[in-house]
Amino acid sequence: MYCQDFFNINDPQMAHHILKATKDTVHLGGFSHLLTPALTVNSSDTIEVETYSGYYVYDKAPPEFLTPEFLDICQNLAAERKIASGPHLLTGPIYVRDAEPGDVLEVKLTAIAPSLPVGFNAIRPGWGALPEIFPQPALRFIPLDLENNIAEFPTNSGIKIPLKPFFGILGVATPETSRISIPPGYYGGNIDNRELQAGSRIFLPIFVPGALFSIGDGHAAQGDGEVNVTAIETSMNGKIKLTLRKDLHFTTPIGETLTDIITMGFGETLDAALELALKNMIDFLERFTNLSPEEAYVLCSLAVNFRITQVVNSPQKGVHGMLPKAIFSHKINW
Repeated sequence: MYCQDFFNINDPQMAHHILKATKDTVHLGGFSHLLTPALTVNSSDTIEVETYSGYYVYDKAPPEFLTPEFLDICQNLAAERKIASGPHLLTGPIYVRDAEPGDVLEVKLTAIAPSLPVGFNAIRPGWGALPEIFPQPALRFIPLDLENNIAEFPTNSGIKIPLKPFFGILGVATPETSRISIPPGYYGGNIDNRELQAGSRIFLPIFVPGALFSIGDGHAAQGDGEVNVTAIETSMNGKIKLTLRKDLHFTTPIGETLTDIITMGFGETLDAALELALKNMIDFLERFTNLSPEEAYVLCSLAVNFRITQVVNSPQKGVHGMLPKAIFSHKINW
C-alpha cells in the first residue's frame, strides 16, 4: 500500500492524504465490502488519488500508455483483489470513520486531470448501442494534447475534441459479497455522467460501515450516451474531499455542479430510467424547495433538462435531470 498523510495546518482535525494506485490499493471488476481498505480517513479529509485504466488492453498499448506501476498491477494483481468480471480497475476502497448505513457520503471533486498523453476507445462485440451494425471488435489509442487540452480524432482530420475529464465510476460497497462494476445503481458505480467534472459534488447513500468508496474509470472526453461502449478511456489523477453527511438521507445518488442540481435514474430501458430520474427530481424539489408534488412536476416540465447519461452499461441505462440553480432567487440549502 502506498499512501501519505499530512495534517492541514489551518485545521489540525483535517488531514490530506496521497493514495497512489498500486497492486495493493486497487481492485478489479467490481465492488465488495470484504476488501481490505486501501486507506482510512476522517470526514472532511482530502485525498489526492491516482487511478489507472486499461487493465485488459495493456499488452496492446503503446509505451506512453504504460508506467512501471501500471505494469506491476496488470502482471501481479492478487486474486483476492479481482472481484468480478467487469473491466474496470478501481482505486480503493477508502474507509470513512464513523460512516454507517443510512448516512450519505459527499464526494467533492476538486481537481481531475489525465496523467498520460494517450487514451483508448474500444468497440466490444455484442455491446454498444448498435451491436448488429458494428459487430467487430476495434481498439484505438488516441493521443491527448494535454497542453492545449484537446484530442484530434481521427488523426490529421482537423476534428478537435475538447478534453473534459471526469471519473466514470464513483461508488460505495453494498452488503453483497461482490458486485460487478459494469452497471450503475443506487450505490453509484459506473455512472458515466460527464457533468461530474472538477468543481462538482456527488452524494452517495451509504450501505456498509465505513462506506468503502472506490473511484476510477477515467474519461478524458465523452459524449452523452457513450454509444459505442467507451469514451476516451485513460488513467486519471484527482483531488477529492470526502465528507460524512448524517443530516442527509438519500436512497440514490444526487449530483451538483456549479450550475445545476442533478438527479439520476437507472433502468433496463430509457423510459424506466427517465421515470426514476424524474421522480427523484420531484422528491428533491419537495424536500428542499418546499414545492408541492404537482408544482414540482410542472417545474420539471418547464425548467429541468433530462438527458441520456449512457445506454451501454448493460443491463442499466442512465438518464439524468439537470435543474438550473440560477432559476432560484435563494440558494438551495442541503
